[in-house]
Amino acid sequence: MERLTADADPAEIVAAAVGAVPGVAGLYGGLFGEVATHLVGRRVPGVRIDDVGNAEVHVVVHWDQPVPATAYAVRRAVARLVPGEVHVVVDDVAGPAEPAGHGGGA
Repeated sequence: MERLTADADPAEIVAAAVGAVPGVAGLYGGLFGEVATHLVGRRVPGVRIDDVGNAEVHVVVHWDQPVPATAYAVRRAVARLVPGEVHVVVDDVAGPAEPAGHGGGA
């Protein structure tokens, strides 16, 4: 997990919180990297936060974890960090020996 600085963007804070949720293999930035927050000099794949604080989070779940419970845990973790609604999208499932984003399909 990336170490956050005092000037961390809210998207980076959300990404760190999501990465700490049991069952999450990683964030998913989309097939072409289209799901991301673009910051100066960097990107946060898998997280979008709009101007009013609504968050959209795209994740990959470990194959042996319950998808609904993991998505709910992600939603709860993010809801503490943003003032708006939280939308969680499970885009993929990572197989037992596969890295995040290269699982067997959602």
